[in-house]
Amino acid sequence: MDEEVILSVRNLVTAFDTEEGRIRAVENVSFDVKKGRTLGIVGESGCGKSVTALSIMRLLPKPIGHIEGGQILFNDQDIVKLPAEEMHQIRGYGISMIFQEPMTALNPVHKIGQQLGEVFRLHFPDMSDPEIKNRSVDILTEVGIPEPAQRMEEYPHQISGGMRQRVMIAMALACKPDILIADEPTTALDVTIQAQILELMMDLQKEVGMAVIFITHALGVIAEICDDVLVMYAGTVAERATVVELFKNPKHPYTMGLLSSIPRLEGKSKTRLKTIRGMVPSLYELPAGCRFQNRCPYAMQSCEIKPPPLTQVGNDHFASCYLYQ
Repeated sequence: MDEEVILSVRNLVTAFDTEEGRIRAVENVSFDVKKGRTLGIVGESGCGKSVTALSIMRLLPKPIGHIEGGQILFNDQDIVKLPAEEMHQIRGYGISMIFQEPMTALNPVHKIGQQLGEVFRLHFPDMSDPEIKNRSVDILTEVGIPEPAQRMEEYPHQISGGMRQRVMIAMALACKPDILIADEPTTALDVTIQAQILELMMDLQKEVGMAVIFITHALGVIAEICDDVLVMYAGTVAERATVVELFKNPKHPYTMGLLSSIPRLEGKSKTRLKTIRGMVPSLYELPAGCRFQNRCPYAMQSCEIKPPPLTQVGNDHFASCYLYQ
């Protein structure tokens, strides 16, 4: 593995058992995360972004969720095969995650200080209670929470949404992880608070030197904070590139459609926004070939036969499309 690569996902397949049978929510997904860099994972709702993150964390709902195949190499160690006890040590200490909705991620019947202190008790069992309290106050201060000692005595419902998200960030960064996974951490927040949270995460990344996987459906956020981008569609990788290359020279028809749908200041006023026609196929009724074929303006006969392979279309730029075969 490249010395700069800290996490390498190879041909990941994740499936769920449902009443209608087993469905694959993620199929043959591959990407690398490099030290100190931010990888953005973007796509429509239901494309497999969060399932990919939960697979990395080994937090799929049991017994219905399964990693069917592939490797997740963290520091050259395949964490798919790790016993639960060893994965428990990596989770939070090596790889941490900020969940999408902090009100459901935080326990409503426990105080903030108790929940934050639990992180230190799990990973640093020799740390005394006064040390845990002092460290908790310090990290709440680092994430910009005013009067942290007072906030430690409050319950999640007593603080604002932006402050709850800062608490989640504090818990995720408590052990200074090598990788932080942020699953749409600003979705439920207003624009001003979103900007503050994004700035906070970028500042903390520079300070700690961690890698970040940032999951979002907002291309504007991707352009602002990410170094590399993974575009997902219906559980598969559509395109993978650096952020500059992707916005400058998109190759996959789905990526082109996403970028063309963004309203632009220089565009003609009061004109209709461009859209991607059709609907995302159901995971129960996936086409045999390319999953984007029913919406693609460039669809050809080969697209109906089998899924296109991920093809190199430039320097560190890959697209799953028969246009480049």
